[in-house]
Amino acid sequence: MNKQYNLGSFYLLLALAALVGYAIYSNINHMWLVAPPNYILLLGSLCILVLAIKGLKYKENRLARIRSWVTVAFSSLLSIALIIAVIVTFLASTMGASVHIKTASSPDDSYTLEFYRWNAGAAGSLGISGEINGPLWTKKRFYYQVNKEDVNVTWEDENTVTINNHTLQLDEGETYGY
Repeated sequence: MNKQYNLGSFYLLLALAALVGYAIYSNINHMWLVAPPNYILLLGSLCILVLAIKGLKYKENRLARIRSWVTVAFSSLLSIALIIAVIVTFLASTMGASVHIKTASSPDDSYTLEFYRWNAGAAGSLGISGEINGPLWTKKRFYYQVNKEDVNVTWEDENTVTINNHTLQLDEGETYGY
């Protein structure tokens, strides 16, 4: 059984690291975010850490011992990084980093758009950002406008939307401001 903990935790760690890497990549490039939220990734990382610690008992060969220690070390580092990410996300959301101002659905309900107002206070500017909600927890940032406090949304058809006099074809993946 310890062999399964050893191998399972290692492969789960690789999969979780790929999800975290894709989450970072998609946030930087404003692509569809398909990775679960940070707190779900944190729970997965903690479970992997527990499995990796149980897998330390498997000492059949040198490779297994190295794999166990690598898994424990990387899952510990990943857990610490995700704890920091969850704390920063929580603090930013409680300080009003962005405030939800409007939800708009397409006429056929195939798109749900969420708009947020952000304000950097004395340190910066203010503006509007928009996200398209997908299935489950997936979302994509598609709209970003500086020095605007309100959003006016008009649907031209099922796939075309006008936001503050900027027309976007959502089915073609058009964005504004990114």
